[in-house]
Amino acid sequence: MSKTKIIVLDDDPTGSQTVHSCLLLTRWDVETLKQGLTDAAPLFFVLTNTRGMSATDAADLTREVCVNLRKALEQLAAEGDNINPLLVSRSDSTLRGHYPVETDIIAEELGPFDAHFMVPAFFEGGRITIDSIHYLMMDGKPVPVHETEFARDSVFGYSHSYLPDYVEEKTGGRIKASQVERFVVQDVRADSLSRLLTLKDNQCCVVDGETQDDLNHFCSQLMQAAAEGKRFLFRSAASLLTALAQLPPQPIAAEKMREYVRDDRAGAVIVGSHVSKTTQQLMHLLQQDGIHGIEIDVAKIAGQRDQLLADIIANAEDCHANNITPVIYTSRTELQFDDQQTRLAFGEQVSAFLMDVVRNLPVSTGFLISKGGITSNDVLSDGLALRTSRVVGQILAGCSVVRCPHNHPRYPDMPVVIFPGNVGDETGITTAYKRLIA
Repeated sequence: MSKTKIIVLDDDPTGSQTVHSCLLLTRWDVETLKQGLTDAAPLFFVLTNTRGMSATDAADLTREVCVNLRKALEQLAAEGDNINPLLVSRSDSTLRGHYPVETDIIAEELGPFDAHFMVPAFFEGGRITIDSIHYLMMDGKPVPVHETEFARDSVFGYSHSYLPDYVEEKTGGRIKASQVERFVVQDVRADSLSRLLTLKDNQCCVVDGETQDDLNHFCSQLMQAAAEGKRFLFRSAASLLTALAQLPPQPIAAEKMREYVRDDRAGAVIVGSHVSKTTQQLMHLLQQDGIHGIEIDVAKIAGQRDQLLADIIANAEDCHANNITPVIYTSRTELQFDDQQTRLAFGEQVSAFLMDVVRNLPVSTGFLISKGGITSNDVLSDGLALRTSRVVGQILAGCSVVRCPHNHPRYPDMPVVIFPGNVGDETGITTAYKRLIA
C-alpha cells in the first residue's frame, strides 16, 4: 500500500510560512531527497530559489530536481516503500515567478497529470481570489494584483489579475483564457468531486479562495479524487499547503518563540528585500530599543567590497559586545539596469556579499531574522550552509522559524526567522524581534 507525500518545489524558502515540523532541503541529490520522502512529516520542501534565476536556469534546475526525485521514488519502491507523490510548485502569492516554465518541466519529468491547478490565495498575507480575480488586501480593501507594485516587477511583470487571462499571457497564448477551467467560490464550497474526476490531459484550472475553510473543503475533494487515481499538479501560494497537510497546532506558540533563542543573547537582522512594505517595516524596527542599523551601500560592493565587509563585521561585533542587535540592510533605492540579465547578475553580487556578512556574524548571535524570500534562501543554503533544516513553526502569520542543527560549526541550534518581503504590517519585523527578546 502506498502512502501520500506532499513534495513542494519552492522557488524561495517562504512557502513553509503556514506549516511546521517539516524539513526544508537546500540540496536535491537522491539521498537527500530520500531523507525528505521518508521523514515522518506529511510534506517537505525543496528550496530551488528559481525565482532568483533566469528562465533557462530555472528550467534546468527544476529538471535536475525532478530527475533525482524520480530516482529516489524508484529506489524506495524497490525497497518496498511505495510513495504516492503529490507535487506542488510553490511560488509567490502575487503571481511573480517562472510560470509555466516550472510546471511544464514537472509535467514532462513526473507526469502525466490529469490537471494542474493555479491556487494563489494566501490568506495570512491578505491575498484572496474571487470570481477568478486575484486580489491583494490593502487598507482593508481588495485591490486587483495587476494594479499593485508587484505587477510592475522588472523580471516577472504581468498585466492581468483575472487568472485565465494571466495564464494566457504567461503561456504566450498556448493556453487560451477560454480553455481554463474555473473553480469559483460557489464551486469550491460545494461538491466538485464529480467534476474533478472528469479532468484529463493536464487541464489548467484556476481556484478561488476567500478563506482557509474554502481551500480546506476543496482539498478534501481533491484528495478523494487522488485516492481514486487522479494525478494532480499544483502551482500555489502557501495557504494550499495548510489545507493539504492538515497539521495539528505547532509545538510552541508564536508568542513563546524566545524559548529557542541561544543563551538569551542579542540577535541579528538581515534585510535584502527592497519592496515598499519591507522598507516601512525596517524604518519601524530601527526606532526600537536595543537595535542598531547598519546600511550597506550596494553601489559600493563592486569597487570597495573588502573594506565594506570589514567595516560591517566590526560594527556587528561592537553591537554584540553591548548586547545590541545589529540590523544590516541594503540601501533602499532600487538601481536601474539596461536588461534583466544585468539586474539578476547584480542581485547575485549583492546576495553573495550578504552571505559573507552572515558567515561572519558574531558567534554569540542568539537569533537571526532574514527579511526577503531570495535573501532567506541564500541565508539557509549558502550563508549557513544548511543541507536540511526543520521548520519549528510560525512566529507570526506567514513567517517561519527554522533552527540550525545542533552540530552546526558556528551557530548550533540558532533559530532563524524566514520573513518574506511582502508579508506583515508596518510593525511586522518589530513584532518578530520583540517576541525573540521579550
